[in-house]
Amino acid sequence: MTHPTGAEHPDPDNGQDASGESRTDSGEFGRAFAAAAEKSGLGALARDEKLSGRDLLVAVGGVRGILEALLPGLVFLVVYSSLTSFAGQDPQAALVPALIASVGLAVVFTVVRVATKGQPTQAIAGLIGVLASAALALWTGRAEDNYVLGFFTNAAYALALLISLFVKWPAIGLIVGFLMGDGVAWRNDRRKYRAMQFLTLVWIGLFVARLAVQLPFYFAGNVEALGAFRLLMGVPLYALVLVFSWLVVRAVYPSSARSGE
Repeated sequence: MTHPTGAEHPDPDNGQDASGESRTDSGEFGRAFAAAAEKSGLGALARDEKLSGRDLLVAVGGVRGILEALLPGLVFLVVYSSLTSFAGQDPQAALVPALIASVGLAVVFTVVRVATKGQPTQAIAGLIGVLASAALALWTGRAEDNYVLGFFTNAAYALALLISLFVKWPAIGLIVGFLMGDGVAWRNDRRKYRAMQFLTLVWIGLFVARLAVQLPFYFAGNVEALGAFRLLMGVPLYALVLVFSWLVVRAVYPSSARSGE
């Protein structure tokens, strides 16, 4: 199959781009991604005929998940900025109480998850991230290093998605395909395949944009601006990209196909 540009379109049935074993491995990865996405609420969001605020809220983690994602970072920023800008404390002196407040809040979220018999995975993952970031900042004595691990995370996601494009298995296509009950059949549909390539590029753009905007503030030592943009480009930007992705998926998967799932 050939694109209008003349580039050859990968066809899993002709074996030109991967062995049967590779196709099986990719399918397993896709199912694993889709299972995780389904649990997060992304499955319902992808199949919804109309985009409801409730489903979007669930997809980004729900109210509790949003608070767990945003509040530790917000508390760190508020405490650190208040102590350095208004109380006149030395940046290194202000770092310890700011980190204690941030880590303490993350611990509270995790304890609440466990005590209410909720799913603690997200809170525990967030706590580990907060602890690791705090440890790094304490080790270096630089408040901006509290954000370093996030740079590596975004770079890793961007690189993984980019590799998936190069090997002609766009990762977003794997996730969407299994969420929609399409498996890897979308790779034989030129329109769907190109849409999944495009969406994968959009998600790469999200992670690269975070790095492009935030890294200059990191190197300038501007903790307040770095923290503010980290918050703005976190859940809010993620939600916007989710909405855009939903619009693209809805365009390439007919209503009859979705309702038949």
